Amino acid sequence: MSLTNWAGNYTYRAPRVLAPTTVEGLQEVVAGEDRVRALGTRHCFNDLADGPAALVSLEGLEPEITLDEDARTVTVPGGTRYGTLARFLHDAGWAVHNLASLPHISVAGAVATATHGSGDRSRNLATAVAALDLVRPDGSLRHVARGDDDFAGSVVALGALGVAARVTLDVEPTFLVAQEVHVDLPWEAVLSDLDAITSSADSVSLFTDWTGDAVQQVWRKTRVGADGFERRTELFGATPADGPRHPLPGIDPVNCTQQLGVPGPWHERLPHFRLEFTPSNGDELQSEYLVPRAHAVDALQAVRGLADVVSPLLQVSEVRTIAADDLWLSTAYGDDRVGLHFTWKPLQPQVEAVLPTLEAALKPFDARPHWGKLFADPGRDLARLYPRWDDFAALVAQTDPDGKFRNDFVARHVLR
Repeated sequence: MSLTNWAGNYTYRAPRVLAPTTVEGLQEVVAGEDRVRALGTRHCFNDLADGPAALVSLEGLEPEITLDEDARTVTVPGGTRYGTLARFLHDAGWAVHNLASLPHISVAGAVATATHGSGDRSRNLATAVAALDLVRPDGSLRHVARGDDDFAGSVVALGALGVAARVTLDVEPTFLVAQEVHVDLPWEAVLSDLDAITSSADSVSLFTDWTGDAVQQVWRKTRVGADGFERRTELFGATPADGPRHPLPGIDPVNCTQQLGVPGPWHERLPHFRLEFTPSNGDELQSEYLVPRAHAVDALQAVRGLADVVSPLLQVSEVRTIAADDLWLSTAYGDDRVGLHFTWKPLQPQVEAVLPTLEAALKPFDARPHWGKLFADPGRDLARLYPRWDDFAALVAQTDPDGKFRNDFVARHVLR
């Protein structure tokens, strides 16, 4: 049977998949291969994780999670799913600062691609990394920690610097979150009051198909303090949903996390979808573009201008905010960003035909594509979007001079 990614749109071409169960076994596998790429939970929509020779799966690594309460960190194998980690941490009284919409993704994969949650003050998941143990081309371990000269270039690294055997993350005391959904937010309010809307909760997501006069749904996730939580009855013209909602119209919300303002553990509210259910809707494609916060309104208007082209191929779009960081290849490097996410119907030829038009409309706003999702980049000009691009390319050349971890994706976009 051919191995595909989670969505089924990509079939891996590598002839072998190796699945070590220990870090020592992982080191032996890497040392013994001429070319190798790491494979996580396969929630990637392009060829980023594929390779010309062997793939090494991290899912089978011993599930050892080590909590250091004094240092306020937790160390996990790279293939650990966020949902598994979250349950462990919550039971021990701890949490990570944020989660993506799916708890099913692996820590190493999310970190390597700058995957994020949402929130004006929340940085992407990779910014919680305090240290990494990366398997070098010769199978030895390279430990890189916050404060090291090349740390900021080694976290969001697209798998080009080695295989993440272990990841150490910052933790904080566990907390409660309440999630509310509002419907029919006027576009006029979005364009005039975007900052006030996205700052109205700790995490805010706008779901739209870009047509009509209103954004269909607004999902708001708020940390519950000592004074409790009071539901919001109105949101810039939007009204509270009359029951649980799925982001896609007409889909049963049974897979979604608890709504209606009911407080609950952070890991059962921050994701949109529950760990114990099939993620999202299943058959779909995804793209995402991160634009500087200063250009957000203009970028939203530009996409609305393409509604007749984009909407027929969409299941839904999501608009989120991400705080700035200093990781060299992070999509939020240097400034706050707004993410324009597109969940497409499983029509890959048609979607790929539309992406150059969409990217041309967003190019004036220096939109950075999410590394693990579909994008065109027809001019191969991603380098202009990242001030530390040349530094990263130099770090790749220094760390992996013979190209053991390189593949077509890295060659196409990084080592041009």
